Amino acid sequence: MKISDEYFMRLAMRLAAKAKGKTSPNPMVGALVVKRRKILAWGYHERSGLPHAEVVALGRAGKNAKGAKLYVTLEPCTHFGRTPPCINQIIKSGIKEVIVGTFDPNPVNNGKGIAALRGKNIKVKVGFLETELKKLNAPFIKYITKKMPYVTVKVGQSLDGKIATKTGDSKWITSDKSRAYAHKLRRNYDAIMVGVNTVLRDNPTLNVWFSKRQPLKIIVDSQLSTPQDANIFSPKRQVVIVTLPVRPGQETANRKILEGKAKVLEVKERAGQINLKDMMKKLAQLEITNIFVEGGGTLIGSLFDEGLVDKVLFFVSPKVIGGKDAISSVMGRGISRIEKAVKLKNVKIKRIGEDFLVEGNV
Repeated sequence: MKISDEYFMRLAMRLAAKAKGKTSPNPMVGALVVKRRKILAWGYHERSGLPHAEVVALGRAGKNAKGAKLYVTLEPCTHFGRTPPCINQIIKSGIKEVIVGTFDPNPVNNGKGIAALRGKNIKVKVGFLETELKKLNAPFIKYITKKMPYVTVKVGQSLDGKIATKTGDSKWITSDKSRAYAHKLRRNYDAIMVGVNTVLRDNPTLNVWFSKRQPLKIIVDSQLSTPQDANIFSPKRQVVIVTLPVRPGQETANRKILEGKAKVLEVKERAGQINLKDMMKKLAQLEITNIFVEGGGTLIGSLFDEGLVDKVLFFVSPKVIGGKDAISSVMGRGISRIEKAVKLKNVKIKRIGEDFLVEGNV
């Protein structure tokens, strides 16, 4: 590959991706300090609260940064957050030019970092691999601009779209390899969400295999009927139960016990059910930037009905279950005309063991 600005930006993007699933609610960012086409130092934002990519790279470069170029995937910040502004370190370092992948979508900083650097007579170029970088940080972009989490729906279904038989039997439709792959995907999300029917039927733990970092568990449960001894509470993990406000005189013993086991998050009501948009807004207020929804069909269908799904991962097993009473992967209200069907973009199909994974953006 030709040694160019795009070449170095691609390397910085690879650095940023090393922290996938670890930086929320911050974006993934990578940086390189380059002089005479030689990389002097590198860095990436490893975790929220730790130094940003530019600061790490400049710290490693030390005095050698003077007169060099800084490649950074996202516009440097000018504001105090969990860490001080990055532009201060850039200005002090003596960097002569900053190559920026894309503008910061955060309204607090958008364009200000670049303007501040140019105001100090530092040359700035913007716009490299923007499409790929925006895809990398899609959850952060939605979270910071719309105040809503990025929602990925994951389904394990039969060829005819069933996630359980008419008796509720669902173990196992997809292969061991598909389930192992899904566990790896869980690590990249702040939270895993299921409806209460999935808890009642499958009693899952929703843990990530072989990982110290465990995502938050979210149960959507309008009637607060989650069993006190559900596996989702063991081993002890952070759990949020989303429910409707309790009416005076309707408090239950089960509610009080669940409040001791989980954070009970009350959201607005809509036609007797949970208002899903209000739920997403309140989850974003908890700094949840992306959610992995694993069922069931009613919850997934309702999320589609409300236009809240951003990405899908359908693991399809070459099995036919049949039966009009078998449980479908996507329920809800649905559509009345084919022309209104959700059309996926950027579709990828991958073979996993005997199954197929269909991935796409909504």
